[in-house]
Amino acid sequence: MIAEVLPRPPFLTKPGVFITATDTGVGKTVIACAVARALRRHVDRVGVCKPFATGCHVESNGLVSEDAQALAHFTDHRHPLELINPIRYQAPLAPAPAARTAHEPADLGLLTDAMRTIDHSSDALVVEGIGGLLVPLTDQYTTLDLIEAIGYPVIIVTRAGLGTLNHTAMTVALLRNRGCGVAGLIVNAHDPDSTDASMASNLHWLHKMNQTPILATVPVCSPDTVAAHEGRIHQAILDAIDGVYWPGVVGVSRTPGSG
Repeated sequence: MIAEVLPRPPFLTKPGVFITATDTGVGKTVIACAVARALRRHVDRVGVCKPFATGCHVESNGLVSEDAQALAHFTDHRHPLELINPIRYQAPLAPAPAARTAHEPADLGLLTDAMRTIDHSSDALVVEGIGGLLVPLTDQYTTLDLIEAIGYPVIIVTRAGLGTLNHTAMTVALLRNRGCGVAGLIVNAHDPDSTDASMASNLHWLHKMNQTPILATVPVCSPDTVAAHEGRIHQAILDAIDGVYWPGVVGVSRTPGSG
């Protein structure tokens, strides 16, 4: 397990949540940004981390992830991008094959140092994964291993439409089988007027099948209204996330000076 390389959990001293998803492209980064923004209403110093990112673009100072830029924006750039996202690759692949393509194995020591630095200067953390639970981060470790090592409760971002029942149930089962706490689900891109008939019943069945709360149901929004790396997230998404009392989910007390 990755916990044999990273320090044993909890190696972070501050409370936090790990945000994962049932698959790639479910909207995890937008939700993570909105959660970090909402948490800042209660906690002065919110740290964010995207341990692994791929599909990064090249800038003068190296590889940059748009996901990391988005997370940085919604926490007022409290930490530099190289701390927020310590392991990054250019190829749009899972991290393990991307590392092989680049001939650059992931430096887990660098990841540990970055997360500890963010932890030291924060009151709460929001950590965003990459893809689903079994995405290979290295030749040996997956996102699930990383979640277990960090030890945070997990929020699962899931689709609203057809197929979500199976994918969500498998994700919840994998986490619970590994002993990871599931804080709840966030159902993304829900459209009550959709021609997808499953939209009308999925919310009920997601709760029934997984016995875990649906923290928020986020409405579908036009893609041109969402560009988190530019600081733009549709107000309807923000409102849905703001409706959750995040200190209770994260397990953190309000800090002096917070809203």
